[in-house]
Amino acid sequence: MLLDRTQLRERLAPLFEENFSRFGELGAAVSVWQRGEPVLELHGGFRDAHRKTPWSADTLVLFWSASKGLGSACLLHVLQERNIDLARRVAEFWPEFAHGGKDKITLAQLLSHQAGLSAFEARVDVLDYPAVIRALEQQVPLWPPGTAHGYHARTFGFLLDELVRRIAGTTLSDYWRRQFAEPLGLDLWIGLPEAEHYRAATIYAARIGQSPSPAEFYRDLATPGTLVRKTFTSPAGLHAVSAMNTAAARSMPLVSFGGIGSASSLAKFYAVLANGGELAGRRYFTGGTIEKMTSPLTTGIDRVFRIATAFSAGFMKDPPESSSRIFGPSPLAFGHPGAGGSHAFADPANGISLAYVMNQMEQSVLPNEKSLRLVDALYALP
Repeated sequence: MLLDRTQLRERLAPLFEENFSRFGELGAAVSVWQRGEPVLELHGGFRDAHRKTPWSADTLVLFWSASKGLGSACLLHVLQERNIDLARRVAEFWPEFAHGGKDKITLAQLLSHQAGLSAFEARVDVLDYPAVIRALEQQVPLWPPGTAHGYHARTFGFLLDELVRRIAGTTLSDYWRRQFAEPLGLDLWIGLPEAEHYRAATIYAARIGQSPSPAEFYRDLATPGTLVRKTFTSPAGLHAVSAMNTAAARSMPLVSFGGIGSASSLAKFYAVLANGGELAGRRYFTGGTIEKMTSPLTTGIDRVFRIATAFSAGFMKDPPESSSRIFGPSPLAFGHPGAGGSHAFADPANGISLAYVMNQMEQSVLPNEKSLRLVDALYALP
């Protein structure tokens, strides 16, 4: 399909505006690219609950776990540049990781949330990187690696970061800036520089009274001792949404949930992935690496989310057993949403990428109606 810009705006702009008038959006932006070019840019609302600062084209906002897509792309690029296969064992590059029966865990299993390391027993602070890494090294898998998958909500970013450090000799946040953000001119940060803080929107927790979805997941999240509760408190700290609005938190390179940026730049990065790994005449990823992103490695009931999910190498896919599709109709599409409603994906079959970001969260672990109505309308165009 080839998107017509006029038709796209006529169809999506009213739905976007309705997100504010009908669905209680505060501030938000959506960006759509096709074949390496922007075809739609919309933004509206306010950066703050007092409605004093309008959302502008250069507003930055926290997009939570959509950060995992950036982190996964960095590790895959590291592996690509060194011709390292996903079948290789993590401990080959990170020897201390082998403790606790983890010596056979492969890169593929780690990237697809099959390693059984979504939580650990030791209580360590999310801001203490060395302590988190030591805890991961000592942790025994919570299930036999490769036999099931469960979303690694917080530990995933640390696993990616440490592998990039071990293989490439630099932090993942620095690798991101050098290899992607700077060459592509992206307003996307894993650790926001102090000079950019003035552009950041305030993020707000979901309002009381909303029905959380999926309900079983949220019940477990509130119950001490459950795998869900352990997963979302491993490592501990920065649990309150308001804590992520502090200057210190915004500056931390938290790969799992600390990415901050604009919808336009997030969609532009996914445009690289939707366009065969190339943009503006420069190739960033080979076809083989893009295939790793599009090809599912595991699917089925997620031990943490308690619903069907599917993962490729570091990215989410629509599980075939689910009737709900968050990445559009193409089976090649992949991406990574963020808590509360942020969304980003690439559709290589049609060369389309989309990003939706906002600052008023909803109680949902996957994208909600605000962004999914836009996705559905986009693919319904003639």
